[in-house]
Amino acid sequence: MPIGQIVKAISGFYYVCNEEQSQIQCRARGVFKFEKKKLTPLVGDWVAYEETGLDEGVITSVQPRSSELKRPPIANVEQAIVVCALREPQFQQMPVDRFLVHGERAGLSMVICLTKRDLVEDEEELKSIWKIYEATGYPILTTSVKNEDGLRELEEFLLGKTSVFAGQSGVGKSSLLNRILPDRELETGKVSDKLGRGRHTTRQVELITLQHGGQVADTPGFSQLTFQEFEPTELGDYFPEMRERAGNCRFRGCIHENEPNCAIKEAVEAGDIHLERYRNYLHFLGEIKELQQRRY
Repeated sequence: MPIGQIVKAISGFYYVCNEEQSQIQCRARGVFKFEKKKLTPLVGDWVAYEETGLDEGVITSVQPRSSELKRPPIANVEQAIVVCALREPQFQQMPVDRFLVHGERAGLSMVICLTKRDLVEDEEELKSIWKIYEATGYPILTTSVKNEDGLRELEEFLLGKTSVFAGQSGVGKSSLLNRILPDRELETGKVSDKLGRGRHTTRQVELITLQHGGQVADTPGFSQLTFQEFEPTELGDYFPEMRERAGNCRFRGCIHENEPNCAIKEAVEAGDIHLERYRNYLHFLGEIKELQQRRY
């Protein structure tokens, strides 16, 4: 039975790319399970399918996943490119950190991509953003579609990997992909003056194969990320600069809030962990606790 990858899903139809790089329009047959859990086929899934006609078929099984995101629903992604604008809209750290935490939890490699570099003249502003993430170890790219700055470096990060672009609407995700994928013209949206962010222009998840190897997905749905399934004790694991120091805390299970002899708080005071990263950690921790109170 042939194996292929779901590259698009629309209204109950799954478009499976086969070895010949042609697409088979498939329906799902029956209920799929993995480790006793019910599975819904996702874009990115490798599936076995049975052909029922010319370019038509049914999915008969779903292969084990290496990773899974729920918002947006996509499987087997290796890397997230977290896209954030320096201007129009103004740089906002909170959404970036939220994306990073969810990507870390999914086991993805993370890259921060700052867009609209041409709109910033003050080098000190760029340095201040770099300083926030210096201790994380994340690669940081600065790009400009207008001047084509940083595009080649971004393409190098995409080579040979399956990547998802994450970021608020209006920050330039589709504009970047239009430069990387010149044969496709993804719709871009203007930024609302009132809200300071754009409207979503991507309406479904689709994997696109790059000319020189690798895949990218431009996806909707990242703006609604919550911490519904998180535990307070795990949050620090998704901040790399905290994860590497947490073993030095006095108490096992320290959540780096009010505990004495906390290695994380000491690192913040020493300037080894950026204060704004720690503040966002505490904000997310508060969200997790509030969700737990509602749950019980």
